[in-house]
Amino acid sequence: MESELLRQQDAFFQSGATRSLAFRLQQLRSLLNAVQTHEQAVLDALQADLHKSPTEAYSTEIAPVTAEIRHALRHLAAWMRPRRQPTPLLHFPAVSRIIPEPYGRTLIFAPWNYPFHLLFAPLVGAVAAGNCVIVKPSELAPHTEAVTLRILAEAFDPRHVAAVSGGPEIAGELLKQRFDKIFFTGSPAVGKIVLRAAAEHLTPVTLELGGKSPCLVDATVPLDVAARRIAWGKFFNAGQTCIAPDFLLVERRIQEPLINALRAALSEMYGSQPQESPDYARIINDRHFERLSGLMDPARVVHGGQTLPAERYIAPTLLAPVSPEDAVMQEEIFGPLLPILTYDTVEEALELLRRYPNPLAFYFFTQDRALRQRLLETVAFGGGCQNDTLVQVSSHSLPFGGRGQSGMGAYHGKHSFLAFSHQKSVIQRALWIDFAFRYPPFRVPLRWLRRLLRIGSWEL
Repeated sequence: MESELLRQQDAFFQSGATRSLAFRLQQLRSLLNAVQTHEQAVLDALQADLHKSPTEAYSTEIAPVTAEIRHALRHLAAWMRPRRQPTPLLHFPAVSRIIPEPYGRTLIFAPWNYPFHLLFAPLVGAVAAGNCVIVKPSELAPHTEAVTLRILAEAFDPRHVAAVSGGPEIAGELLKQRFDKIFFTGSPAVGKIVLRAAAEHLTPVTLELGGKSPCLVDATVPLDVAARRIAWGKFFNAGQTCIAPDFLLVERRIQEPLINALRAALSEMYGSQPQESPDYARIINDRHFERLSGLMDPARVVHGGQTLPAERYIAPTLLAPVSPEDAVMQEEIFGPLLPILTYDTVEEALELLRRYPNPLAFYFFTQDRALRQRLLETVAFGGGCQNDTLVQVSSHSLPFGGRGQSGMGAYHGKHSFLAFSHQKSVIQRALWIDFAFRYPPFRVPLRWLRRLLRIGSWEL
């Protein structure tokens, strides 16, 4: 059914109200003010939903959103400006431009693992680009969903931006409607459902999915530094991060020293009893807790392994030795289990990496320049880091997105604006001259036409 809200948003967009720079800036400022006003409520909600500490919640949920808004406020005027492009001599006299144009009525689905950040970050791009927006928060993070609804109601006219709450049945109803752009963050399985639904209306989509993101470590790096950065990236949010290292691929001769370094790093971060650490999150619900518990082979546990079902707590857990055939290597883990596999040669490592679809992220710890270049040239992935984890997501200048099974399209910074904009190409020609050779009857010999078109392809 076509709801009254959708009809109102369509009318609001067609009125042209969202197109001016002044309107877009005002809306972004309104959103920034609402987020800052409700900051404590957001922190409390994330604590209730995922046991996130205030520091973790602020640094990974609120701060990235406010940074996106401020970045858009600074650069939006330049992003909106038509961009002049070279014009083939053949079309002289003429001017070519690319004009960014809002899609219209857009739909954003947010996930539960970063339920605030991953809703508002794409929303900033949609608003900056001049669209009307329906957002669907995740019902699996109900406290964050509730505060999100308050922020949106305070910041926006629902004819411009509105939220629709509910479970999968509501998402299914939304997907039956015609939108001009859909942005989805979640699992590859649900991403396929979204893509099939979008195909019914030929709606363009951005899919931010996941996959088994590898982390390769060779013997050239200081293991204490590598271990800290790997443990931080893996066990942040209890491993419930789409770009977390999913498994380690370690040069065999450093496996045991690296495991010891990881144990030390985890002890430094979360203490000897991580369940008592205020900085260690919990699993989102019982279903995911049971799934993760089922992937944990007690015979492979070399650190951690403790669980508390009543708290949905799973300790930071290292698994070794692990083979590609083990259950934990058959699906994206999305939790605090870190399988450790080994390799002897680079060719062996590359062969194992080729077993898995293109990941959203790839991390490699090495000081070997030749190996770095080989990995960059041969491993297909969405984005990543050398000698660190996660930080590629924090740069406004880098597009964030996957490829293949890990997604399509990208966002962040200007790339968010582009994700929600159609790039309209226009050539503006003068009327004071009109060459006759382009019109029938054609009298120019073919040999001269070839030369003419070759010269005409030069750009002014």
